[in-house]
Amino acid sequence: MVGPRRPRIVLFGSSIVQQSFKVGGWGAVLADLYDRKADIFLRGYSGWNSRLALQYLHKIFPKEAEVQPSLVIVYFGGNDAMHPHPSGLGSHVPLPEYLENMKKIYLHIKSLSEKTRIIFLTSPPVNEEMIRAHFGNLFDNQQRTNESCRAYAEALVRLGRQLNVKVVNLCTAIQQRKDWPTACFSDGIHFSPEGSNIVAKEILKVIQEADWKPSLHWMSMPAEFDEDSPYYMVRRDGKTPSNCSNDISGWKTEFTKEAIVSRL
Repeated sequence: MVGPRRPRIVLFGSSIVQQSFKVGGWGAVLADLYDRKADIFLRGYSGWNSRLALQYLHKIFPKEAEVQPSLVIVYFGGNDAMHPHPSGLGSHVPLPEYLENMKKIYLHIKSLSEKTRIIFLTSPPVNEEMIRAHFGNLFDNQQRTNESCRAYAEALVRLGRQLNVKVVNLCTAIQQRKDWPTACFSDGIHFSPEGSNIVAKEILKVIQEADWKPSLHWMSMPAEFDEDSPYYMVRRDGKTPSNCSNDISGWKTEFTKEAIVSRL
């Protein structure tokens, strides 16, 4: 473990999470925004549904860990919402069981620490035509459709209200963009950089509006080693060191508090 110890933000879920650290991915965006402020841990497992998540939950989030996460962002639902395979195998999880599984995930993570916060991400929409073009007949007899994804998303939003847990409805957020079927996906399921930007902004909007103390928004958190030092580059006046600890790169302005307006 390298030090000093920073707040930990864990991204936990299936391939939507596993692929979030690729170039332009929403996890990569968050990791860049939180540089010098928090460590982003990737715990994404392609192909997982909520059943598999429960199977390994205690290994991924052990209660006896010395340090617990400050925030866990959880995504499961897309694989659960796939149509049942005739063999009885596959990713499908009936909606009532899916909701019960997500409740168990929530209760376990909530029990880790009084300061551990949780955000659920719902299943996003899909581009069914793009899925067929990209994956061929891979999903025959176990389709992933917009109708089923929307049903699971809306159910998770309702569960979030019952549990008082923050939920980002990706199904609604993504479809606010008129050209979402072609602009927001790389293969009909997983996000393009444009789709990932929407995901990152919706997460930041929730963090920004949450009454969490201390705040976990990247602009509100102190930068590591932000003290003035004579070893920084000198400003144009030839006398003053240029402390760049809290500088905001040009690309980050799109994700500042002032720039983010929820699409929901």
